[in-house]
Amino acid sequence: MDLMRNDPLNAFVDSKGPAIETLARGPLSGCTLAVKDIFDVAGHKTGCGNPDKQAGTAPAKTTAPAVQMLLDAGASFIGKTQTDELAFSLTGQNAHFPRAINPAAPDRVTGGSSSGSAAAVAGGLTDIATGSDTGGSIRAPASYCGLVGLRTTHGLIPLDGTMPLAESFDVFGWFARDIDLYIQVAELLLPPAASKPSRLIRLDEQETLLAGTREMDAYRRAIRDVHELLGNADDKTLTSLDVEARYWCLRKTQAFEAWRNHGTWIAGADRRLGPGIKERFAYGETISADIYDAEIMKRAALRSELEDLLGNDGLIVMPTVPGAAPLAAASFDDLQDYRERAIRLLCLSGLTGLPQLTLPIAHVDGAPLGISLLGPGGSDLALLALGRTIMNLAVANGE
Repeated sequence: MDLMRNDPLNAFVDSKGPAIETLARGPLSGCTLAVKDIFDVAGHKTGCGNPDKQAGTAPAKTTAPAVQMLLDAGASFIGKTQTDELAFSLTGQNAHFPRAINPAAPDRVTGGSSSGSAAAVAGGLTDIATGSDTGGSIRAPASYCGLVGLRTTHGLIPLDGTMPLAESFDVFGWFARDIDLYIQVAELLLPPAASKPSRLIRLDEQETLLAGTREMDAYRRAIRDVHELLGNADDKTLTSLDVEARYWCLRKTQAFEAWRNHGTWIAGADRRLGPGIKERFAYGETISADIYDAEIMKRAALRSELEDLLGNDGLIVMPTVPGAAPLAAASFDDLQDYRERAIRLLCLSGLTGLPQLTLPIAHVDGAPLGISLLGPGGSDLALLALGRTIMNLAVANGE
């Protein structure tokens, strides 16, 4: 495919590199692969969503190991995909590039920072596309674009050859329209499941973050299939950190790490950072090491409490994001307000490092809305197997 001519979704970027020959035949033979532009591909520049970064970066000498595993399995690389600037956004609107189009709801954003990858897969431009998830950059775009999306257990998949944003949160991820293909990729990248969760748990504070009555009705219709399969959920409450404390814990620790990783480069010249991105990095500069260390201790307490709650068989069902994707024409302030509400829902998995799967089984206002399952560490493949069963049940029930 000539990406520059056949990209109606603005999903791809020109990484100015050579074609990558497919050398192997394997389980992904015949599948095309697009790569988010924070992962190295040999011979290509890794632009990270910022023109100055791309201009000042030499072509990568090697390919990121997780990407190479997919190439070795027979996938055919077709290009790099757009990312929000330095991967520090959830919206999918990069000030330096045309907006990636959401094929499931063209008047709404794709979500980010894995914007181009989600658009390319949802629009049928590629079979598989890699992404990353720091604060929600697999889960939010998947929900907005009607895709399966897994935030993997932190640390299970290597991130060598990847631009770091906040390393204690960053995980490798991917998109595929078909859950069977999604699981094929997972089986290449992930170890066998460490547990098989089946005991359903409900956290009321997560559901109260839904945007309104229509969203709550859509969510309740969708989780009927989950309850049909697993039974009723036990109502529980987390006490170590409430919703607001979790939000600020993520904001402070993520921003501190982001500035630590990119502050020297940002301060070296006018990088022309887009709105929102500039302010987030500036906030990170204000977070002291003492504040960071204190938040890390809070984070450890939350993880310990959540692990005790889940045990080996617990499974939290919850909304992925507050509602359908925001309208692309929304004001900057409205988009920011939605982002902050979404972070309050998304931060539980990121803070604890536990896996979260979003499934495209709900709709509101004619647009997708994801339903999530969060399980014990290492239960990634079990979550996907359960997710496939739930999706099949939803189809059988006409939903």
